[in-house]
Amino acid sequence: MEPKKLIDYAAKTIKDKIMSNQTERSKHVDTIIRNHVIWSMGAGLIPILIADIFAVSALQLDMIRQMCKVYDQDFSETQGKAIVTSLTSSTLARVTAGSIVKMIPVVGSIIGGVTVSVFAGASTYALGQVFKRHFESGGTILDFDPARLKKLYKEQFEKGKKVAEQLRKDQKARKEAEAEKKAQEEAEAKVKAAAEKTAGKAAAAPEKESSVIQRLRELAELRDKGVISEEEFQEMKKKLISEF
Repeated sequence: MEPKKLIDYAAKTIKDKIMSNQTERSKHVDTIIRNHVIWSMGAGLIPILIADIFAVSALQLDMIRQMCKVYDQDFSETQGKAIVTSLTSSTLARVTAGSIVKMIPVVGSIIGGVTVSVFAGASTYALGQVFKRHFESGGTILDFDPARLKKLYKEQFEKGKKVAEQLRKDQKARKEAEAEKKAQEEAEAKVKAAAEKTAGKAAAAPEKESSVIQRLRELAELRDKGVISEEEFQEMKKKLISEF
C-alpha cells in the first residue's frame, strides 16, 4: 500500500474509532440521565414536605458526579451544588408549590405528587442535557457558566416535561400490564387447579364404582348362604347405592 493511502487509512481508522467511542459514551450518558430522571420522578412522590426537594437535589448531584466520571472530569461537590442551585432556582419555586399542595388531604397528595414528580423529572433532564452539551464541547465543571447556560436549561426543561410525562405514562401502562398479567396467571392457576380436581374425581369414580359392585356381590353371596336375610340385603344394597 502506498504511503499516502496507508496514512489515509490509518487516519480513517482512528477517526472511526473516536466516533464509535463518542457514540458509546453518548449512549452511556443518555442512560445515566434517563435513570436519574426516573429516580427523580419517584423522589417527587415522597409525601413528606420538602423532603422530596432534598432527595431530587441529591439525585441531580449524583447524576453530575457520574457524568464527570464518564467524561473523565474532576468532580467538585461544592461547585456541583452551586451549579444545581443556580440553574434550578427558576423551577424550584414551582416544585416547592407542588410539594406544599401535598399537605391537602387525599386529593392534594395525588395532585401535588404528580406535579412535583413531573417537574422534578423535567429539571433533572434539563440539567443532564446542559451538562452533556457542556462536557462534549470540551468544558469542565470548573469553567461551567450557569448564567450563559440558563437559557438552554429553560429550553430543555420544557422538553423535559414532555419526556417526564411520557415516562410517567409508560410506567403506569407497564404497571397496569403487569397487574393484568398477574391477574390472568392467577385465573389460569385457579382453572388448572379446578380441572385437576375434577380429573382426580373422574379418575377415582371407576375405582369407587368397582368397589361398590364388589361389595354388592359379597352381600349377595352372604344372602345366598343365608347369613343375611333378603330384607337385610335390600337395605344394605340401598345404602351402598346411595353412598355412591
